[in-house]
Amino acid sequence: MLKADLHLHTDRSPDSLITPAKLVARCLDRGINCLAVADHNSIDGALAVQSIAPFPMIVAEEVKSSQGEIIGLFLKEAISPGLSPQETVRRIKEQGGLVCLPHPFDRMRREPLRSAARESILSEIDVVEAFNSRTTFAADNARARRFAEANGLAMSAGSDAHSLWEVGSAYVEMPEFETPQEFLDALRQGKIVGRRNVPLVHLISTWAKLRHRGKAR
Repeated sequence: MLKADLHLHTDRSPDSLITPAKLVARCLDRGINCLAVADHNSIDGALAVQSIAPFPMIVAEEVKSSQGEIIGLFLKEAISPGLSPQETVRRIKEQGGLVCLPHPFDRMRREPLRSAARESILSEIDVVEAFNSRTTFAADNARARRFAEANGLAMSAGSDAHSLWEVGSAYVEMPEFETPQEFLDALRQGKIVGRRNVPLVHLISTWAKLRHRGKAR
């Protein structure tokens, strides 16, 4: 049985300081044995983790479309930000990937996919993130779960970690899989386990952004 944290970030995201090596070590320490690394607008971190991880690793990307964020799972190539939701989804599917809706009803986020866009791609959504540890209000995670259930969609969970201590704060206990379709089947058999982190974790992202900017100068 896998313990899969299906949404987290490495230092290839501008708001995270987690190196691939430290991420793998942290997972091994916490018993997490499957990951989906979904850096912002990049798959470089996911590929770096995949090259060293001794457990299943899904190459993913949290893409900032023109109408909000969409996660592509099982990607082979990065998808450019700023495209329409429909074009973003098309490019995910072209690669044989899966479309995941991250933190869809988090009222504190600036970049959830807008409701009209969500409805326009509803038939193409494969997975809804039903639990995100960085979602401030429990009701927002509950609403995501209800949305998934109402539309017959598989449900995922992720820590959305941007720091090492967040890793594994949410995961899905699920059977092993080989293909994207097997992954969907395994998710439907899975059990979500998680806790919400205190809102102060968002300050970590702010600090990380400042660190990245300082290094870029």
